Amino acid sequence: MIKTTDIKKVFDAYEQELSLVEAKLEELFHSEAPLIPLIGRYLLESGGKRLRPLFLLSSARLAGYKGEDHITLAGVIELIHTASLLHDDIVDGAKIRRGRAAAHSVWGNQIVILVGDFLYSNALKKAVSFRNQSVMEALSEATTGMTEGEILQLQKTADISITEDEYIKIISAKTGLLISAACRIGAILGTSSPAEENALAMFGLKAGTAFQMADDILDYMAEETELGKKLGKDIEEGKITLPVIYLVKNASASEKEEIKRIIENPSEKGLRRILALFRQYSILKDSFKRAQALVFEAKAELSIFPDSPDRDAMLSLADYAISREK
Repeated sequence: MIKTTDIKKVFDAYEQELSLVEAKLEELFHSEAPLIPLIGRYLLESGGKRLRPLFLLSSARLAGYKGEDHITLAGVIELIHTASLLHDDIVDGAKIRRGRAAAHSVWGNQIVILVGDFLYSNALKKAVSFRNQSVMEALSEATTGMTEGEILQLQKTADISITEDEYIKIISAKTGLLISAACRIGAILGTSSPAEENALAMFGLKAGTAFQMADDILDYMAEETELGKKLGKDIEEGKITLPVIYLVKNASASEKEEIKRIIENPSEKGLRRILALFRQYSILKDSFKRAQALVFEAKAELSIFPDSPDRDAMLSLADYAISREK
């Protein structure tokens, strides 16, 4: 388990660059349509750890990059992430994002869908300006995969027959691919060999997937004030994540029928029953073990690089992915 002081050192080490990324984000929200920067400011004020930019910044440093393009591209990565959140909240009907009213709850679906479209297109427009085919390939593969992951998840709504492999495929696409792209772009900017570039991309994919896995587990453990979302929100939305998959695998036949009914007709009483079954079968503990194993795999990818403070920073980032407040 990572110490709070360890991850604080990582954020402190990149504080200046992250400040530049924040300024770049404000620039990327600029538009002649006044609602876009207005909503942009609302989103920026909502906070966020800027983990995806940090993965790119740290990868670039590990790869020996000495220029300034990584700042803009880190902003591009965060802009794509923000666009995906705007669209996802509408698809999911989510009312809360990071402890505040979701943007569509304030401005309506039509406006926010279009703002999300603007963020996607503006991010790619800025990325194109670097005239780097490899960077564009990384971004296009990630954004395409993110959309496919969201569609796959929708197809599995309230389907308790979903397998662990299917679930991992979904979250790898939804979350892992963009973090993988961030790490790959850092490698592309630097002096990495093809093997090192691939290692950083795989590190990002596995760490990003573990991050989403941990987030899904925390959905059953955190109150709204801790993570900015309601306890058991995934059940309300019919999202079958790793804890429920493990529960179905361990439950008796009658319990499986009960779980199915609860998922199809969610309620506070039903959620309490699910939480009780989680405790009975040690589901959340086992789920975290799976996330920890994935982080172990991610960290092993970086063995291709020699020991260094930059490598240590990336290892700490991977640990942090599953070590947030539970």
